[in-house]
Amino acid sequence: MSRASLRRRQSREAAAECARQQAPAFLKRCIPAYELLDEEALLGLEQHAEWLLSEIGIEIREDPVALQLFREAGASVDGELLRFDRGHVRALCATAPKTYTMHARNPARNIEFGGDNLIFGSAYGSPFVSDLEGGRRYATLADFHNFIKLTYQSPWLHHQSGTICEPTDVAVNKRHLDMIYAHLRYSDKPFMGSVTAPERAEDSLAMARIVFGEAFMRDHMVIQGNINVNSPLVYDNTMTAALRTYAGANQGNVISPFIMAGAMSPVTQPALIAQAHAEVMVGIALTQLVCPGAPVVYGSFLTTMDLKSGAPTFGTPESTLATLAISQLSRRMGLPFRCGGHLTSSKIADAQAMLESTNAMNPAIMAGANFIFQAAGWLESGLTIGYEKFVMDAEQCGALARVIEGLSVDADQLAVDAYREAGTGTNFLGVQHTMRHYQTANFRAELSDANPFEQWSEAGSEDMQQRAHRQWQKMLREYEMPAMDVALDEALLDFITRRKASMQDAWY
Repeated sequence: MSRASLRRRQSREAAAECARQQAPAFLKRCIPAYELLDEEALLGLEQHAEWLLSEIGIEIREDPVALQLFREAGASVDGELLRFDRGHVRALCATAPKTYTMHARNPARNIEFGGDNLIFGSAYGSPFVSDLEGGRRYATLADFHNFIKLTYQSPWLHHQSGTICEPTDVAVNKRHLDMIYAHLRYSDKPFMGSVTAPERAEDSLAMARIVFGEAFMRDHMVIQGNINVNSPLVYDNTMTAALRTYAGANQGNVISPFIMAGAMSPVTQPALIAQAHAEVMVGIALTQLVCPGAPVVYGSFLTTMDLKSGAPTFGTPESTLATLAISQLSRRMGLPFRCGGHLTSSKIADAQAMLESTNAMNPAIMAGANFIFQAAGWLESGLTIGYEKFVMDAEQCGALARVIEGLSVDADQLAVDAYREAGTGTNFLGVQHTMRHYQTANFRAELSDANPFEQWSEAGSEDMQQRAHRQWQKMLREYEMPAMDVALDEALLDFITRRKASMQDAWY
């Protein structure tokens, strides 16, 4: 590499480090959300959701506690099938807070849900990982640690998500302990706990209490559960028990129907949107029956499917419309809204991946989402999290952060002094206005290469995947663990040791 190329790379890296130091804990949206539907259409969707809940009903399976809570609240309960009078479920949601703080281990990383706030979080749930050297393989605990560290280092990811990938080399009934420890030890950003069994949710809360303190957690949210509906119109006891565990501790829940139109709902988008609205309201209502005022996020994960193969598809025109529409329904309830991020069915970080990811992410930004996780790393319809894709997506989150800042039209931005200094028929590269703004005027994409062909060739003719591969490896080499009190660390490790010793390994 020539000295000029080296200097350019060092300049890009210095700019990236500057961005990392200046990045906010979360984003403030200064552009309006797009309003797709008029009042008549929105009322039509809401009324259809009410019809579903009153005529078709929704099941809660094998959770007598949840069924009893709804029975006492006035729902009609027939076995495991619930039906509600029109407007009843929405009324039960009324105590859910409109805005609230999620506290991080480092108070400077606290994030705000709702309002005009936007939070980006990492991918969630992949059993496989991939990178240019190792290819696709089962995820391990080492991979989980790596993605926690990469999330911690990214200036544009504010939330660590939860199960970023499944550490398949650890027993199923014990891996949640290692994951929660990694969230607490290798980063100090907000995170999610386990939801795969109520006792694992309890373990997650117990470990959080070691770090944050039981008294603090009674009145402050520090952890969330990601609750998925078993669509169509079913909650299983694993999800409702985990939901009740977090809500009962006055901690957070993200309620997210995951619906593929044509499989878990009718194929038409208005039916899918209304069904998702009905499903998510029931989950929100349950959190409030457990603990009025418990923090909750109105979630949505709506997409299409290939009606020939049955495979999920992402970044489609139909899913764009669904995201825009359901965001309006969440705003009418006044609740923080979550939707998916950089989603793709591509197996590698290729043109298809970035095309679909952009087509999925941009509607989330336009819709005014408050919480976008799956914002970095998603591949293969969520089966894989990719190292290269992760850093590519994270950088794009930075570009989108610049978009939602909007434009500030004032004297400085109109640059009257620059025109006076430069006059006519010249350039503005050397004027004082440019010198004041050159580091902050434009978002600088570290992974993109805008150099002439000759310079790009001289530097090795790398494509973006190759540059991203080099970038995530560099980030891991430079990672420095955030500080933690030794006594807290020892208490966490002791808790993990005792809990693991109390049970035999289970691999399914």
